[in-house]
Amino acid sequence: MPPALFESCATERLLLRRPNPADALAIFDSYAADPEVTRFLIWLRHQRIADTLAFIEFADEVWTSTGIGPLLIVRAADGAVLGSTGIDLDGPGRASIGYVLARAAWGKGYATETLGAVVDLGRRAGLSELHAWVHPENPASIRVLEKCGFARQPGYPRTEVFPNLGTPVPVPLFEYTRELQPP
Repeated sequence: MPPALFESCATERLLLRRPNPADALAIFDSYAADPEVTRFLIWLRHQRIADTLAFIEFADEVWTSTGIGPLLIVRAADGAVLGSTGIDLDGPGRASIGYVLARAAWGKGYATETLGAVVDLGRRAGLSELHAWVHPENPASIRVLEKCGFARQPGYPRTEVFPNLGTPVPVPLFEYTRELQPP
């Protein structure tokens, strides 16, 4: 079991931290059960609190096995859970990232602030490249990725089914990457 590289970090307005079972209701209520928030995600919207507890258990297993994993996005001022993000190791020096924010947190710059912090965490973890996959009809996430220095890669090497869109047809995703320089 590798040691955790980091389990939390702070930005000007946010705390990114490892989730725990006490967060389940806040995760469920703020973003994981919201159909609009989850429509462009590749995981099923949570129907029951048991789904959220399963996510937390999964997150704990990832952290235990890799020393890095899912993080909650928490507003520092009041402790409100705004969403989640994280780093998923793909191979030596490479990882995928993603993020989801509650509707109440949209349009406030939290996604850009979060992604900037995740890029910094990746750099501190010694990663050389970060990847993000985005649905082509999700312009808000595309703008955030581009603001944070990610560049779209040509082609469509990956497809995914988006279960919350109600169609079993795989969608070709846009791939964005960012190379990291050591701190």
